Amino acid sequence: MQEKTYLKWYNKVGYGSGDIAGNVVYAFLSSFVMIYLTDTAGLNAGVVGTLMLLSKLFDGVSDIFFGSMIDKTSSRMGKARPWMFWGYFGCAATLIGVFAIPASLGEGAKYAWFFITYTLLNAVFYTANNIAYSALTALITRNGGERVQMGSIRFIFAFGTSLLIQTITVDFVKSLGGGASGWRTAAIIYAAIGLIVNSISVFSVHELPPEETAGGPQEEKYRLSDTIRILAANKYYVMICGIYILTQLYTATLNMGIYFMTYILGNASLLASFSLAINIPMICGLVLTPVLVKKLGGMYRLNLTGYALSAAARAMVIVGAYLGSIPMMLVFSGAAAICMSPLQGDLSALIATCSEYTLLTQNRRMDGTMYSCTSLGVKIGGGIGVALAGWLLEASGYIANAPVQADSCISMLYFMYLWIPMGINILITVLLSRLKVEQANEALR
Repeated sequence: MQEKTYLKWYNKVGYGSGDIAGNVVYAFLSSFVMIYLTDTAGLNAGVVGTLMLLSKLFDGVSDIFFGSMIDKTSSRMGKARPWMFWGYFGCAATLIGVFAIPASLGEGAKYAWFFITYTLLNAVFYTANNIAYSALTALITRNGGERVQMGSIRFIFAFGTSLLIQTITVDFVKSLGGGASGWRTAAIIYAAIGLIVNSISVFSVHELPPEETAGGPQEEKYRLSDTIRILAANKYYVMICGIYILTQLYTATLNMGIYFMTYILGNASLLASFSLAINIPMICGLVLTPVLVKKLGGMYRLNLTGYALSAAARAMVIVGAYLGSIPMMLVFSGAAAICMSPLQGDLSALIATCSEYTLLTQNRRMDGTMYSCTSLGVKIGGGIGVALAGWLLEASGYIANAPVQADSCISMLYFMYLWIPMGINILITVLLSRLKVEQANEALR
C-alpha cells in the first residue's frame, strides 16, 4: 500500500528555505567570527577560544531543555512553530551584537561583551529556533519519503547559503567600508534577511493535529532527569549525536580555510573558489539523495559508502596541498563533498527513524526532544571547532595581520585545515557502520 502523503511541493520548499535563515547565522559566525575578533576587534585567539568553550557549558543544558519545552508546548501554531518564529528575533539581535563590539570598551569589557552576546545567541535563541525547525520534520508529515525530500531541500538551501556567505562576505565587508563598521553593517543586513526568510518558512507549513501524528502514545511531560535517561537508553540517538558533533567539528575546522588561504596560499579570495568547489558538488549530491535512498531501499549503505569515499578524497586533498597543486585540492575537495552529501540530506529523516526506535522500544513519544541532537551537534561541534582553532593558533605563535607567519604557525595551519578534517571523516565512517537503526526498527515491527 502506498504511503500517505502530506505535503505539496511549495510546503517542502517553504520549509527548506528556513535553512537560509539558519545559515545566515551559522555560516557567517563559523566562517568569520574568529578572524573578526582577532584581526578587527584585537582580541587574543587563545582567550576567545577559552570563552567559546565556557559558553558550551550553557549549551549542554539548553538543548535538552528547549527540546523538552517544545514537547510540552500546545498552541494554535502547534508545538515547534512558535519557538522557531520568536526565537529568530533573538538570533538576529545577538548576531549583530557579536559583530558590533564597541571600540571604546576596555579590553576586559570587550571579552565580556563577546561572551554574553555569543552565549545568548548559541545557548538560547539559536537553540530554540534550530531545534524547533528540525523537529518540524516529524510534526508536519509521517511520510518517510517526504522527510528525506525535506532534508535534502533544506540542506540544498543550507549549503547554497553557506556558499554565498563564504564567497561574497570578504569583498562585501570591504565594500561597506571595511573594519569594524563594515562587519557590523554586514551583520545587520544578514540578520534582516534571515528574519524575513525564517518568517516565510514558519508560515509555509502547518503542524499535523495530535491524532494524526499519533501512531502510538501521545507525547508526555517528563522531568529533565527522565528525559536524559530515555535519550541515553537509545544507543542510536547517542551515535547520531556523536555524528552530528563530528560533522560540525569538521565544518568548523574547514572554515579556518580563510587563514590557510591568506597565509599559505597567499590569497584570501581563494576562499570563494574552495567554497564553490565544496558547496556545488554538495548541492548536486543533495538533489540525488532522495532518489538514491529509494533505489537502495534505505539510508544505511548509502551513508556508509559515501563517508568511506569522502575520507579517501580528503586524503588526496592533503597530497595536493603538499604538492602545491591548488587544482588537485579543489577537485578532491569537491569529490569529498559529494560523497558526504547523502548523510546531510537524510539526517533529519534518520533522526525521525531514531525517534521511532524510542517509541518501539520504550513506548514513549518525544520527537521535539529527540531533535535536540541537531542543535547540540551544531553548537558543541561548531563551538569546540572554533575554540580549538583559537587555541591552536595561539599556541603556534599566530600574529594578527602579520605579512609572514612563523614556521610553527604555518605547520599548524596545515594540520588544522588538512589533517583534522580527514581524521574526523574516518571517525564518522566508523560510527555509521554501527548505525543500523532502520534494520532495528524493521525487526521490532
